[in-house]
Amino acid sequence: MKRSPKDNEDSARRISRRAALLGGAQLVFAGVLVLRMRSLQLGQSEEFRLLAEENRINIRLLPPARGVIYDRAGAVLATNVQNYRIVLVREDAGEPREALERLAQIIALTPEDIERAEREIMRHRPFVPVTIADQLNWEEVARVAANAPAMPGVTPEVGWTRFYPFGAEFAHSVGYVGPVSERDLEARENPDPLLMIPRFQIGKIGVEREYEETLRGSAGHRRIEVNAVGREMRELDRQEGDPGSNVRLTLDRQLQAFTLARLGEESASAVVMEVQTGNVLALASAPSFDPNLFVRGISVADYAALRDNDHRPMSNKTVQGAYPPGSTFKMVTALAAFEAGLSTPDERVFCPGYLDAAGRRFHCWNRGGHGRVNLTSALAESCDVFFYDLSQRVGIDRINAMAERLGLGIRYDLPLSGVSSGLNPSREWKRDRRGADWVIGDTINASIGQGYVLATPLQLAVMTCRLATNRAILPRLIHSIDDVEQPIPDQPPLGLTPAVLAQVQRGMWEVSNSNRGTAYRSRIVNTEQRMAGKTGSSQVFSITAAERAAGIRSQDQLPWNRRDHALFVCYAPDVDPRYAVSVVVEHGGGGSSVAAPIARDIILAAQNGGLPALESYPTPQRNRIETMIRTISDQIGPPATPDNGRSRA
Repeated sequence: MKRSPKDNEDSARRISRRAALLGGAQLVFAGVLVLRMRSLQLGQSEEFRLLAEENRINIRLLPPARGVIYDRAGAVLATNVQNYRIVLVREDAGEPREALERLAQIIALTPEDIERAEREIMRHRPFVPVTIADQLNWEEVARVAANAPAMPGVTPEVGWTRFYPFGAEFAHSVGYVGPVSERDLEARENPDPLLMIPRFQIGKIGVEREYEETLRGSAGHRRIEVNAVGREMRELDRQEGDPGSNVRLTLDRQLQAFTLARLGEESASAVVMEVQTGNVLALASAPSFDPNLFVRGISVADYAALRDNDHRPMSNKTVQGAYPPGSTFKMVTALAAFEAGLSTPDERVFCPGYLDAAGRRFHCWNRGGHGRVNLTSALAESCDVFFYDLSQRVGIDRINAMAERLGLGIRYDLPLSGVSSGLNPSREWKRDRRGADWVIGDTINASIGQGYVLATPLQLAVMTCRLATNRAILPRLIHSIDDVEQPIPDQPPLGLTPAVLAQVQRGMWEVSNSNRGTAYRSRIVNTEQRMAGKTGSSQVFSITAAERAAGIRSQDQLPWNRRDHALFVCYAPDVDPRYAVSVVVEHGGGGSSVAAPIARDIILAAQNGGLPALESYPTPQRNRIETMIRTISDQIGPPATPDNGRSRA
């Protein structure tokens, strides 16, 4: 059909409009393209020029601030402090030896420091900053900064490092941090990328290690531009990480300091607990060491001095040391017999100084004997024969069960390194471990805490808490995390017969308050602070027949490492007890003469909330005690000021 002129005109008009729209769109697109090309060529030309030289964007992790550790009152036990250091970049500094010798004229660098730094520099690529010196003070950093124009490639920097304000006082409990090692990485299945940062520090022992993830925090990052050989060109942006959580312990700094100072130069340990809550107030292991030595890497000489010390300063004896509990175990044997109805507290046993059983003679510590004794006098005078006799009736099965009930042979879940479970022996244990049957002599030895029985000072403190309360007290070390209090463990009743337990407690009271008690010389005369306790001495080696023939008759005549361990456990006040203490002095000799005086001073310090009061001591002892307290006061200094969170770096 033939189109009319009007149709052709309308069609042409529509085509023109479409062409105009299409042309306009093309012009807009071309304009945007031109503007973008102009931006790329002019505005971002420098950025793309660098990218054209094979630059790339890298993400670098930023280590977070580590959480602060406090004592129960807010005293800072572990914090972060500024660390001024000097770094050198070889490609900017020129000849390393010359640069180091110039630097040595400004800050103290020994020839050995220079040799070490030069080796470190040559191990890295020329553009990598190498730390030459750290832990510098502000004056040293300022001198380097002032001389910077004359020392290209040498730059002062500031970072953060861990610091322990009270040094040796909390080394075993708080622990310390150190640089990540290959061993640390191998021990983790999927290690946190933070651990790959050079010189990054993680917890090595104690709370620092066990709460590593809590204290560490999460990483931040910065986006940087680096060129083809890995040299940093510029920082594009930065996002800081989340700091680690703060941890508050149940430990009391003032009591911890007093306890460690009171142990003195002995190879010893002491634990202080609140009997109602299980809060651990002091964990002192002597001798100790300064954890700050380990933060940046301890020297060979310092480490050798610690390693070769026969008093084992790096061992946390409070939880790692397992000792025969000696006579501090006698309450276990007594309760096992009385709860089973196999004896009564009024029963008397004659002690001639020994007991014959199973073809052997078992001696009492008092070779002359104690005569007729009952439970109270047997505990007060620590008669061995009384418990030898009980043990043959009660048997090891009941003794084992009662020991577990009182908290022995249990590994407590505390954030400490190498916590030992001790040893609460049984028939099955001896059969499995020794390949032999249990015999009556084993039971007799176990009844007085000898033979196979082993206990840690922490376990002995827990046992004492349970004897004081008749409840299954558990130790607690973490008070709160970021001010959120951690729950106190359940403390169900032990179910011991109150009348029987009262008789055992009476015997413990007489140990330190009866003039026939083994710890009477360590009594507390203040009636509101009196303690109930038990002495113990655990044999390490026997005096041989040859030594006796040579005239050796006493512990004092033996070499130090062959003497008996000295032990003492106690709680106070004797009415409504609040605190329990255990003390073990390695190779100290007698529990009554060595461990009991230490425990008395510690439990008085706990009750006083500070230094012991002279009025609590027998009058003849006060001059000596006053001198001792003054000396310790000078050592530990004034109470720490609470930080209240200001130390987070």
